[in-house]
Amino acid sequence: MTKHIFVTGGVVSSLGKGLTSASIGMLLESRGLRVRMQKLDPYINVDPGTMSPYQHGEVYVLDDGSETDLDLGHYERFTNGPLTRDSNYTTGQIYLSVIEQERKGTFLGKTVQVIPHITNEIKRVIHRLADDDVDVVITEIGGTVGDIESQPFLEAIRQFSLDVGKEHCLYMHLTLVPYLKAAGELKTKPTQHSVGQLRQIGIQPDVLVCRTERSLSRDDREKIGLFCNISIDAVIEEKDKDFSIYEVPLSLVENSLDELIVKRLQLPAKSLDLSPWRDLIHRLRNPEHEISIAVVGKYAKHSDAYKSIYEALDHAGMQHRTQVRIGRILSEDVEREGPERLMGAYDGVLVPGGFGERGIEGKIEAIRFARERKIPFLGICLGLQCAAVEFARRVVKLKQANSTEFEKNTEHPVICLLDEQKQITDMGGTMRLGAHPAQLSVTSHAFDCYGNEVVSERHRHRYEFNNAYRHQFAAHGMAVTGTSPDGELVEILEIPEHPWFVAVQFHPEFKSKPTAAHPLFAGLIGAAIEHHAQRGEQRASINAEIS
Repeated sequence: MTKHIFVTGGVVSSLGKGLTSASIGMLLESRGLRVRMQKLDPYINVDPGTMSPYQHGEVYVLDDGSETDLDLGHYERFTNGPLTRDSNYTTGQIYLSVIEQERKGTFLGKTVQVIPHITNEIKRVIHRLADDDVDVVITEIGGTVGDIESQPFLEAIRQFSLDVGKEHCLYMHLTLVPYLKAAGELKTKPTQHSVGQLRQIGIQPDVLVCRTERSLSRDDREKIGLFCNISIDAVIEEKDKDFSIYEVPLSLVENSLDELIVKRLQLPAKSLDLSPWRDLIHRLRNPEHEISIAVVGKYAKHSDAYKSIYEALDHAGMQHRTQVRIGRILSEDVEREGPERLMGAYDGVLVPGGFGERGIEGKIEAIRFARERKIPFLGICLGLQCAAVEFARRVVKLKQANSTEFEKNTEHPVICLLDEQKQITDMGGTMRLGAHPAQLSVTSHAFDCYGNEVVSERHRHRYEFNNAYRHQFAAHGMAVTGTSPDGELVEILEIPEHPWFVAVQFHPEFKSKPTAAHPLFAGLIGAAIEHHAQRGEQRASINAEIS
């Protein structure tokens, strides 16, 4: 029977439940177990698709087109089990499903209540991931114990063990053990109170994972175990990682968490082999090069808004044994101060996706700078659209070129809505979402990176390149090197005469892993290394002439 691990969080938010859950999934997979991951979010939005990046961070898109929580990005980067729309549910989705059932008469006139109807629906979506091909389902409960909105989810997972048997469930609580500098000691009381709230609900944690700045002493662990009714070996230290999030699994192994889970759930696991992961950390700690990449975007100062992009750059750096220094540059700052001052020292430029007009001209100026200075460039989604507008204005000489997203009646709509999208009014309804195939030109940088003529990548966008301008672009030196299989939709634009100028309509960052960097990110970093070396040679030559 499928086993279930429920991960909850206490004391404060942003403790890293997603990373911890993903790390546990990776460790269990490394032991030969088949794992599925799931996130239950307590907010009422049906999905994060219409939420501000400032509040929620990036929207992570799956192959099936689901717009999900960014923690699912951690799941995919650490584990290999498939993620689908059943991997992320919100309060909004749960209530919407129950209300739709009520309207259809499913409940036969009964009064619909949180218990049992909402909790039954929550249990139903958890059961969806359990089948004969799955050994363990890891379900992360969003929010913090004590939040009003989390209560139905906590009640549902309490009931779950009664339904399937306690021997098939493990409750893991992630908590904070703060260090008070004035007192010079760690404080366990917040953890005691958090566990106390869980126990009042009826959930006794089997494992406590304690986030801390300082190492827990044996006395600290004994005290926590005593007051929380947990054995000392189930009090797991998770000390802050200053170097890399990819050290978290190794930290959990050092504290024998994987052994505890296997023993507690009586899982048929093999011995653990983390040599590939340890090699990854070694390469990360011992780079042979150092280069810098400017990420120019609307939300550049908010780290979670482009979470997958920053991680994908790190993955490519690991592949090339290179330390990637990321410069987070607001596109609005580029508008005010110009690209020369802000971007002159970088070895590569990346312009990511986004929506809305704010900061667009800054993105366009950043792309012009990269194009004219022959700096390696990667444009993603809106980055492709801005690259098309910049090229149309400056090279093709269509001075009023724009996207109809920003100027509805522009004289030259090089980016526009498709005809079939124009009658859709629901927010998000015109979006092209999920995995779609692309056909690549064999004489392109993209083909050199992928090594395949057909690839599949995830999309999240509304506007497309206007095919009416294809010939003009080609005549002036920008090539369409990737299209939909029918040739109708532009997927990739390149400038063949540029050392490395690639813009894509899809989101390659969603398919990058630390153990398998995405080919396009690896291509960008490889080109940036060459650019850095050439700049070094030029400086050396100038210094030699002066001396």
